[in-house]
Amino acid sequence: MPRCEQVPPAVDTPVDGVISRMRALDATLHPRDGVAVFNRVYLAVTEAVDRYVDIGRFADPHSAITLDVRFAQRYLDAVEAVAGERVPPACWRPLFQFRRHPGVRPLQFALAGINAHIGHDLALAVVDTCRTLDCAPADLEDEFDAVGDLLVSLEERIREDLMPGPDLLQIADPLTHLLGAWSLERARDATWTAARALWALRGIPDVAEEFTDRLDTAVGFAGRMLLTPLQR
Repeated sequence: MPRCEQVPPAVDTPVDGVISRMRALDATLHPRDGVAVFNRVYLAVTEAVDRYVDIGRFADPHSAITLDVRFAQRYLDAVEAVAGERVPPACWRPLFQFRRHPGVRPLQFALAGINAHIGHDLALAVVDTCRTLDCAPADLEDEFDAVGDLLVSLEERIREDLMPGPDLLQIADPLTHLLGAWSLERARDATWTAARALWALRGIPDVAEEFTDRLDTAVGFAGRMLLTPLQR
C-alpha cells in the first residue's frame, strides 16, 4: 500500500489530535477517493464535536471526549490496517474495495462510511468508553444522544453537498432508492441496543465475540449494498 495513505501518529491532545490526523490524511488522498469523501464528512463531524466541547454543550465533557476519541480511533485503525496491507473489519471492507470505482457516487461513499462507523464502530466505542471510565452504557446515554443528534443534523447538509444533481428528484433514479433504504436515526438506535447487549455479554467472552463478528458482517453487507455501482 502506498506510503502516503499511512495515518500520522496520534498526538497528546485527544480530540485535537484526532482532527490533526484526519486533516493529514485528507491531504494525502485524491479528492474523489471514496475514503477521502468519507474522511471529509467525518472531519466536519469531529470538528463540530470539538466546538461543542469548547462551548460547554456536553454535560460531561470528559465522557464525551473519551467516547469521541475511542470512536474515531476505530476508523483510523481501519485506515492503518489497509495502509499496512492488513485486512480491516468487514464493515469497512466495501468502502476500501470500491473507493475508486467510477460507477459509485460520492454520496454513496459517504453513507457507506457512516454506515460502517455508526453501525459497528460506535457500539464498540461505547463499550470501550465504559471500560475506560468504569461506568455502564446508561451513564453515557446523554453523550451518545448529543453526538447522535449532531450527526443527524449534519446528515441533511452532507446529502445536499454530495447530491449528484436534479436527477435525484426522479423516482426512477437508483440512488433515490438507496437513500430511502438507509436511515441514520435507525442505525443509531440499533447501535445503542447493540452497545447495551455487548455490555451485558461482557462476562461471556465467546458469546460477545460471536455477537461482534455477526454485527461486523451484517454492517459490511449493508455497506456493500450502499456501494452498488449506479449508471449515470
